[in-house]
Amino acid sequence: MSIGSDHPAGADRIYAALVALGAEPVLDPELWPQGPQEGDRLRLLGVLLAKTELEITAATRLGEDEQFEDIADVVLGWTEQVGSSGIASNVLVNRLQRTAVQLMDGGEEKTAAGQVASGAAVVAAADVLSAHLQFEHGDVERTRRALDRTEASVIAVLEGMHEVRVAIGDVEE
Repeated sequence: MSIGSDHPAGADRIYAALVALGAEPVLDPELWPQGPQEGDRLRLLGVLLAKTELEITAATRLGEDEQFEDIADVVLGWTEQVGSSGIASNVLVNRLQRTAVQLMDGGEEKTAAGQVASGAAVVAAADVLSAHLQFEHGDVERTRRALDRTEASVIAVLEGMHEVRVAIGDVEE
């Protein structure tokens, strides 16, 4: 099972999509005299992903009227593009890993316990799904390593939850 495209979008096409969405990053002409280069591809994809996620979030905010149908439409569109195979699971693991990195990098001197616990919960979800995929492929050793990482993450979730409980006075330190 591979993840790929017969016609992967190059940096120039991704940049053009960002221009069309009004979200292109400013490229200093001295640093990029030829415009976006293939080495910029992942960064540009990250910008495109952020723009897409911001648009989806603005369109599907759950409030008192909770528009789950809107989220279902987004998931339907995603599934139509990705499918529901093992590739979809790999994409989800990748998304969970990116989310965990973003949660754990609070940009502050010390990341809040609840934020760390949330990141650990996302890591646990990614590792359990990864363990499942490894098991389906018959790789017991990789399954075992993914489960070991999951257990470590679950411990971190519980520790973070405890820290938050201490902070609000529910339990003693």
